[in-house]
Amino acid sequence: MRKFKKIPSFKNEDEERDFWAIADSSEYFDWNTAEVALFPNLKPTTRSISIRIPVYLLDRVKEKANEINIPYQSLIKQYIKRGIMSSLS
Repeated sequence: MRKFKKIPSFKNEDEERDFWAIADSSEYFDWNTAEVALFPNLKPTTRSISIRIPVYLLDRVKEKANEINIPYQSLIKQYIKRGIMSSLS
């Protein structure tokens, strides 16, 4: 059985981040026995942005969002996601 190195103690997250940035984790863990972790209640981090959209286009998006009864910003996010996903295909 392989012997793994002991994980050092860290003063803070920055020190730990610096350590793992250069350390080979396979010297500390047996990745063959790793289990998939699921975090179903996590929400993705969001960031506000400013974007210039022609007024007529924003009006059309708002009309469509109103038709399907969702906030227009949510519809814009759906359109962006759909565009990104289709460009990856």
